[in-house]
Amino acid sequence: MHDRLQHHRLLRGLGDDRGAVTAEYAIVIMAAVAFAGALVAVMRSGAVQGILTDLVHKALTIG
Repeated sequence: MHDRLQHHRLLRGLGDDRGAVTAEYAIVIMAAVAFAGALVAVMRSGAVQGILTDLVHKALTIG
């Protein structure tokens, strides 16, 4: 009887997923922040700024 009660408690504990969604949101937010940081680092590089400046200049130039 004791083994059956212990088995039931174990299964009940494994089925408890409260807080799982919050943890998933936290992981997604951390990944998004890391991606944003990498994007900012790339955008600050001189080569990328030059490419974007040329692109905007060509788009706004008539002829």
